[in-house]
Amino acid sequence: MLRDRQHVFPGLRISRIRTRRRRATEMAADGGSSSLVLPCAFSPKSRQYLALCAQDGRLRIWDTDSKTLHQEYVPSAHLSATCTCIAWGPCRTAKEGPQRKRRKSEAAQVAEKPDLLALGTAAGTVIIYSAVKGALHSTLDGGHSGEVHSVRWHPMEALLYSGSEDTHIVEWDLQTGKTRCKWKADRGPVTSLCVSPDGRLLLSAGQTIKMWDLETKEVYRRFTGHSTAVTTLCFATTRPPDSDGLYFLSGAAHDRLLSVWQVRSDGKDKNSVVSFTLTDEPRHIDLISSDSKEEAVRLAVVCKDGQLHLFEHFLNGPCKKPLSPSCSVQVSGVGGKGGEGDTPVPVPLLAVALGAEKQGLILAYGNHLQPVLERASVNTAERHVCLVRDIQATLALSMDTAVSKVKTPVVNAGVKVLAPGLPGHRAPLRPGPAESQKRKPDADTKEMSIEERLGEMDLSIAPRGKKGQKGGPSLQTDSYAVLLVQGLESKDGQILNKVFQTRKEVLIKKTVARLPLPAVLPLVEELTRRIQGHPYTAILLVRWLKAVLLQHTSYLSTLPDLVSQLGVLYHMIEGRVKMLHKLTRLHGKLYLLMTQVAAGDSAHKVTDVDHTAKLVYEEESSDEEEGSGDEAIPGEDSDNWEEEGMEDETLSRENKEKVEEEEDEEMNEETKVNGDSDLEPENESEEE
Repeated sequence: MLRDRQHVFPGLRISRIRTRRRRATEMAADGGSSSLVLPCAFSPKSRQYLALCAQDGRLRIWDTDSKTLHQEYVPSAHLSATCTCIAWGPCRTAKEGPQRKRRKSEAAQVAEKPDLLALGTAAGTVIIYSAVKGALHSTLDGGHSGEVHSVRWHPMEALLYSGSEDTHIVEWDLQTGKTRCKWKADRGPVTSLCVSPDGRLLLSAGQTIKMWDLETKEVYRRFTGHSTAVTTLCFATTRPPDSDGLYFLSGAAHDRLLSVWQVRSDGKDKNSVVSFTLTDEPRHIDLISSDSKEEAVRLAVVCKDGQLHLFEHFLNGPCKKPLSPSCSVQVSGVGGKGGEGDTPVPVPLLAVALGAEKQGLILAYGNHLQPVLERASVNTAERHVCLVRDIQATLALSMDTAVSKVKTPVVNAGVKVLAPGLPGHRAPLRPGPAESQKRKPDADTKEMSIEERLGEMDLSIAPRGKKGQKGGPSLQTDSYAVLLVQGLESKDGQILNKVFQTRKEVLIKKTVARLPLPAVLPLVEELTRRIQGHPYTAILLVRWLKAVLLQHTSYLSTLPDLVSQLGVLYHMIEGRVKMLHKLTRLHGKLYLLMTQVAAGDSAHKVTDVDHTAKLVYEEESSDEEEGSGDEAIPGEDSDNWEEEGMEDETLSRENKEKVEEEEDEEMNEETKVNGDSDLEPENESEEE
């Protein structure tokens, strides 16, 4: 606020230049990223309900009177096709079942209730939800091929308009659920829409702001002045455009100015006529329009930084200087853990609704999962108002109020009630109101503690039947959830050990899903402490940690001190992941080494020797050996050996004689050839 008040803007162009510089500085500091905008809207007229779409994709409708959750709807594709925009339809008379004829005096008492709610999704579909029936009314699809950025209702007819990323505007007929008309609105995405109070004109914002004639679907006016995407469009007056009294305002992303435009009959409406200065870009706007020049326009703007700015101005022509807010409201919570401490902590505002009275406001602050609703009266005469609230106590009070509405059935004394768990366990009976008055409290009787009750139940020991089956049924999911909450609150290690020893994945998921939100963070801290102290139990506890992250990630992301609370778990997981890579490499090397050693041992391994002889050779024995051999070998065999030896000797002699005879014959033949045969033996001797 101080920074904005130091500057005095001489003209509109200078203010735009400085706004662009601020936006460029913010984008450079933030890295060009913008936080996620979660849609929310108050119901028209009575402002009885507040519709919110949180990070988990669920639609929650809160009652501003009782400050409790009225309805909750989970779309079928709430994770893939998240809700991007939301808008309440016109109030109408609710028809619930057959109705009797009313008297004339009762006919005037019939009030119109907000019923239909339009939700634009990232998948290009539009969901129509009925708050009266508490169920899905219809789904409009086939009109857009990109994300739906804005939806607006026609104030008179059953028509709905939607603008999308595909640069088109679609006019839906809600009676048939089909597209009635579709036309291209701009070169870029259509980021915002607004229908005039009389239903004749439609504002659309893309690269430029265009005003369409809904009867002919032609451009009626063009307005230029924003350099970023326009996120807000709203008519400020209900006057006809021909009277030069029709005004509307626009707000853009990364822009700290709200611009007011005048629709003039002569067409000279190129620049904005009024500008409202803000501390940050607008996120939620509520406006009470004026019907005449003598009536001021009341405006409430919630910015990105969580502050609320109130304006009041008479729209009657241009204004050179930007207007500062008449009052700025900031909500602060009690500092410190558990509400201890004197330093206030700022609490962001989510939405605001202007009341019928000038100082009456309906505030919604905190987080989108469980906002705090408050009807406050603010002194607008003061420039700065700080509302200090104890949010923890307010949430605890609202939760206790919701729990107190649960009614316990009255049970007769003769009825035996079995609690979840082993059969035969009798739960304490709650007497009726008449019996409770008659009975007097005994001083000797004491109520059993939770530990004593659990000791009597003896969950760990169960009798077995003949075939080894347990005699009693296993614990149900409700019992596990109750035991887990009790163990976390009392920090009883025995109860937690019994619960954490289960290995059934389905039972773990259902138990974690049934946990209340305040018990989620203590469960994560207990799992972290056990894994860090006893690493060998990580096989069982990792399943619980996985189920918690799958079921309650959206809730954990809303915690302000999430980094410090889950820092130990993050560093432990990161350390184990780093060590896993080294252990994997070591495992691979050891496996390769062991396989090589095993292969070498198998190659050098000596098989069993076969001791049976395949060939036996025996040498001839001497006489002494023959004598000794004769004692062991029968005589027939020895005789056969001697006969065989004699036969061999005779054969060798015959062969020698034959060879000698053949040699003699050859000699005789040679002598005959040489003439030696005629000589006598005597002559032969002489010659010799």
